[in-house]
Amino acid sequence: MDCNAPPSTQVSIKRLQSLESIKAEDWNRLISANNPFLSHEFLFGLEKYKCLEPHGWLPCHLVAYADTELVGALPLYIKTNSYGEFVFDWAWADAYERAGGNYYPKLVSAIPFTPVRGPRLLIDANYAYPDTIKTLLIDEVIDFATTAGLSSFHCLFPLQDDVDIFLKRNLLLRKTCQFHWHNPGYRDFDDFLDTLTSKKRKKIKRERRQISESGINIEVLTGKQINEQQWRAFYEFYCSTFYRRWGSPRLSYEFFLSLGETLPEQTLLVLARKDQSWVAGAFAMQGDNTLFGRHWGCNAQYPFLHFELCYYQTIEYCIRQGLQTLDAGVQGEHKLSRGFRPVETLSCHWIRQPGFRQAIEDFLVRETAGLDAYIDDLSLHLPYKSNEQ
Repeated sequence: MDCNAPPSTQVSIKRLQSLESIKAEDWNRLISANNPFLSHEFLFGLEKYKCLEPHGWLPCHLVAYADTELVGALPLYIKTNSYGEFVFDWAWADAYERAGGNYYPKLVSAIPFTPVRGPRLLIDANYAYPDTIKTLLIDEVIDFATTAGLSSFHCLFPLQDDVDIFLKRNLLLRKTCQFHWHNPGYRDFDDFLDTLTSKKRKKIKRERRQISESGINIEVLTGKQINEQQWRAFYEFYCSTFYRRWGSPRLSYEFFLSLGETLPEQTLLVLARKDQSWVAGAFAMQGDNTLFGRHWGCNAQYPFLHFELCYYQTIEYCIRQGLQTLDAGVQGEHKLSRGFRPVETLSCHWIRQPGFRQAIEDFLVRETAGLDAYIDDLSLHLPYKSNEQ
C-alpha cells in the first residue's frame, strides 16, 4: 500500500497546551521504540512538576486525529530563550535582533533539557498513511509559525527518517557532534579494556583503582530500588552542579521522584558512598538498546569519581544488560580516551524571513564542512588498538 496515498478518513490537527488531556496509553502507542524521554510519563511529568514554564518552555503539542482516533503527534514548545536545547543558536538570535527583528518567541520540537536522538514525528504504527500525517504535522507547525509571526521553527535531534521528511518541506539541515560508547558484545569490562591501547587501558585501571582505594563504595539502583533518601541525596548533588555552572536547577525533586514510580525499569541511579554518607550520584535512563547518561553531582571533590560514575559504571551496566550504546550527552572530548566515539547528530530549521534564511543557509555550509573535518580528525585518535594499525 502506498504510504503517501490520501487517507480515506477525515484527518484533523489539534494544538494542546498540556498532555493532561491525552491518556498515557494513547500517547505512548505512537512511540515505536522504547524511548523513555518521549513517553507521556516523562513529558507530562515535566509539565506537572513545574519544570517547563519557569525556564521558557511553553507546551503547544500538535496531535493528529483520523476521525476520533489519535494517529500522530509532534512534541512542540514555544520558547522564549534557547536554554536547554543543546543546538546552540544564540548567535542567530543576536544577529536577528541586531537586524531589528524579534527572534523570540520561536517554536521548538525537542525533549526539554535532554539532547537525545529520537523520533519527533510520532505516528501510530498501524496507521496506513504515515507520511501523509507527518507532512500534515509539518505544514501545520509552519502555518502556526507564519500566522503568529514567529521567527523560526527548530526540530532538534530527530532520526534520519524524520529528517528526510523535513528536508522535503524545505527546512535547513544542521549537524552537531556527540560522543557515544558502543558495545559490540563485550563479555565484561575487562573484555572492553582489552580492545584499548596499553596506555589507555592502564590509565583507566589506575583511575578505577584510585576510587576503590579511597574507600568509596558504589551502588547501581533502578526505579523501585531507589528510596526517598537516595533521591533526596542525588537531587542535592544535581542542584549543586546547576548552582555552580548554570544557575537554578531545571528539573524538580518531585519530577525525579515521579520517574522512579512511573518509569521504574527505565530509571537508573549510580550513587557513591564514603563512610556512612552519600558523596556523589549520577542519573541515567534506559531505552531498548541505549543507556542515556544525563545528570551528575557531588558534595566533595574526589579524583576520577565523575569518570567512575558517569562512564565506567554505566559502561559496565550496558555490558551486563546487553545494551548496544551509551549516550553520555553533548560535548566532552575527554570521553574519547575512555572509549567513546564521535557521532554526528542532526537538527532541522525553518526560518520565516527569506534574507535571514539565506544567511543561515550560507553559514551552515561552512559550519558543516568544519564539523565533518572535526569528526574525521577525532576518529583518527580513538584509543582502540585497531586505530594504531
